[in-house]
Amino acid sequence: MTSTPTVRIVDHPPRPEPVPPRTPHHLTEEQVRFFDEHGYLVLRRWITGPLLERLSDAGHAWIEEGRRHPERAATGDYNFARRAHGDVLFRVNYLHDKGQSASLELLGDARVLAVAESLCGPDFVPTYESMVFKDEGDGEKIPWHQDAVHPRRTRVFNLDLYLDRSSIGAGALRVVPGTQKGRLDPCEIAEKYGWDAPGVIQVEMEPGDVLLHDVMVLHGSEPTAGNALRRTVYLEFRAAEGILEDGPWDEAWIEKRLRLVPVAMRAHERAFPHGDRFEWNVSPHLRPAPLGDDETELKVAHVVHTPGSWCSAGDAGKTS
Repeated sequence: MTSTPTVRIVDHPPRPEPVPPRTPHHLTEEQVRFFDEHGYLVLRRWITGPLLERLSDAGHAWIEEGRRHPERAATGDYNFARRAHGDVLFRVNYLHDKGQSASLELLGDARVLAVAESLCGPDFVPTYESMVFKDEGDGEKIPWHQDAVHPRRTRVFNLDLYLDRSSIGAGALRVVPGTQKGRLDPCEIAEKYGWDAPGVIQVEMEPGDVLLHDVMVLHGSEPTAGNALRRTVYLEFRAAEGILEDGPWDEAWIEKRLRLVPVAMRAHERAFPHGDRFEWNVSPHLRPAPLGDDETELKVAHVVHTPGSWCSAGDAGKTS
């Protein structure tokens, strides 16, 4: 049983020291400082062209497959929410084993891996991959929350790739900059301020834009009526040293997750043979030995999660 970590307010940037920008895809020192101060960073048109198109097509396929197999909610592959008219699919987990190579191609893209290295150092670990979506006409709110509460010794962040437009008035994400430095009470904030928490901003996003967000920054989106389909692919990254210090996983689990990196890089190279390549500089003692069968690498179940901070006790442990 994993206990909730004790979290204190920290005023210093988490470890490790940011990697200097050795390629055009790495974050600059100014971008890393902005992320550390505000808890988020927007990268405009970060993923474009054929890869974005392939991901959009894959997103439609993941939704269709999930609706055909609601029984797989029990395995953690899909999440459904209760609405007045019945259960509604809103999240697809473990994207890499869902029959669409686009998610692996995204993970193996130099623009993604360089960002992960910029914030988590060369020993970054891809810890989650999912797609969360609001279906056309389903404008249910996403309450104020912090994805995962941890001791903040190292950075933990989500790379959010938007496949569809998200605009103000149509469910654009609300973020409260600077709130990532300690555990908050989302219920108290919602009761006191509603959707207008002090300092809140609304982040408008276009297809291909990426939002990097600290897993502890407070965020959510209000209910809307008649909204269009909005799909977002999430890749979470953590530093291996942070996982080993704070959990909730162990070294064997890290090894399994790290095997995804070379598999993803090969998938990207097959799809885009003339694309940029990423030089993976993981520490030798962490570099995993390949199993020789990519299919066995694609789903690494989590079993336990770092608890988040949500208003409803029933939502504890969710991540965005």
